[in-house]
Amino acid sequence: MTIALRYAAYSDVGCLREGNEDSAYAGPYLLAVADGMGGHAGGEIASAIAISTLMTLDEDVPTTEAMVGSLQQAVEHANNLLAQRVKEEPRLENMGTTLTAMLWSGARVAMIHVGDSRAYLLRGDEFGQITHDHTLVQTLVDEGKITEEEVATHPQRSLLLRALDGRSQVDPDISISEARVGDRYLLCSDGLSGVVSPETIRETLATERNPDAAARRLIDLANRGGGPDNITAVVADVIDTATDPGGPTQEPAVVGAADQRREPVMTPDTPAGRAQGLNRGAGDTAEMARVPAFEPPPEEPDEPERRTRSWWPMIIAFVVLVAIIAGAGYYFGTRYLSSQYFLGPSENGDTVALYQGLSTDVAGYDLAEQIEDTQIPIDGLPETERNAVNSTIPLDSRDEADGRIAELRETADSCSADPDSCGLEGRPAGGRQQDQGNGQDGPGGQGGEATPSPGAAVGHAVQIPLGGD
Repeated sequence: MTIALRYAAYSDVGCLREGNEDSAYAGPYLLAVADGMGGHAGGEIASAIAISTLMTLDEDVPTTEAMVGSLQQAVEHANNLLAQRVKEEPRLENMGTTLTAMLWSGARVAMIHVGDSRAYLLRGDEFGQITHDHTLVQTLVDEGKITEEEVATHPQRSLLLRALDGRSQVDPDISISEARVGDRYLLCSDGLSGVVSPETIRETLATERNPDAAARRLIDLANRGGGPDNITAVVADVIDTATDPGGPTQEPAVVGAADQRREPVMTPDTPAGRAQGLNRGAGDTAEMARVPAFEPPPEEPDEPERRTRSWWPMIIAFVVLVAIIAGAGYYFGTRYLSSQYFLGPSENGDTVALYQGLSTDVAGYDLAEQIEDTQIPIDGLPETERNAVNSTIPLDSRDEADGRIAELRETADSCSADPDSCGLEGRPAGGRQQDQGNGQDGPGGQGGEATPSPGAAVGHAVQIPLGGD
């Protein structure tokens, strides 16, 4: 049995964007999608560099053992090229791109992924997403803070935690899997997955007869859903060349910004290099035409000048809309955090402290700030209250927080007067641990040791613009 791929790749600018910052490639051994971001055409450049760099793997396919290393080296090289480009053109300092790529060697598939572009697999009756979004909202879902249904309306749903940007080390997800004849894979940008539901994606992949029809249909559905972003889809079927009458796809496909910009990082006289020169209207390599419902009127002699003028109101409206959404997200996110309180160990771990925010961290950044050290010793509380404080006690308001602090202070005073009643045997009545800030000693004059517990660090979430925004 000889396994091969039949594939198609299409990219569309969508209904609101003026340019296409997505890039994609599909070849006999490599499938890849990149969603660029950044002003001054930075998104187009970033995604084109990423895809153009990986294309070399399709002409010089590594062995099964070397696939993962080759993919990782190619991605690191692309990251270095982005850094070099920013050094040459500082105006591009905010550019970056997501990247999802699959490299094939027989039935073995190595996948590398960073950002929120996605890969899906349809295998018989089973369908699912095989990548994990590197976004703030996905982290909150993973931690049980929000549900999947809340993601679409979350004020911080546009925060991307990982990307290929040339400013930091690459931290991709890497995996190896085994493909089967009959599998159908989809790689896409969030312009598709953010508009078309997983149920509709599954139905389309299951019912369309071939990759070309499936990719076209998915982009059509995204445009009919409003097309707020660039839309890119790569669909590939795993076939057995000995039994499949249609055979594998022969020509590579380059679409989106990688085809439009033709970044000069490839050797021209190679299969992948020649793919960049393919005509857009030829087979699977075409940039997909706009959906009929959104086609502009037929050109007239003065069309170029009129079209240039007509873009400006749309661009201004879009910029204003983005600013309103970003401002609203910041406003409501800040208000939500400022309304949350909890009790936990103070920064030195010895006393009870009041915090404002959420008792969690995102990608190493804490979402809470200590606003009061109550000076209530943790080891002067009964075991139940001590464990509750160490695990943090969530509170719905400042009034509730003040009430709970008063209760804990009363409990601590009672335990200080009668340690045995609180399970603090061996302490003399009236004994306390060393008082914070006045130097008084605890029992025996040696200063009691507080129950070890890490203090909550102060931090703020870092906002990174989402791919394609």
